[in-house]
Amino acid sequence: MSTLTTNPSEAKFTPYVPAKDEEYMSDAQLEHFKAILLDWKSQLIGEADRTKTYIQDESSAMPDINDRATQEEEFALALRTRDRERKLIRKIDKSMSEIEMMIMDFVKLAA
Repeated sequence: MSTLTTNPSEAKFTPYVPAKDEEYMSDAQLEHFKAILLDWKSQLIGEADRTKTYIQDESSAMPDINDRATQEEEFALALRTRDRERKLIRKIDKSMSEIEMMIMDFVKLAA
């Protein structure tokens, strides 16, 4: 299947190869993109869990004010990244909904 990461340069998934006379965005293509989106979403959720665990584990009172400032900046950067990913998850959910609507429309047309 696919192996996605949050780093676009590391994104790896099996490309879809359409049949010679296959319609654009056929059921098979929609299912392929749906699987990619679901995999990406689960990776983003996993990253959020790892960030939460990291912040909980590393949250200790630093005796040096500079060390504390550095740690707080690291946490802020991680949280900003997770916030962007949270917004991306919403876009993935919206795309999944649109794919479901397209599949339902195809089923209605075929009936």
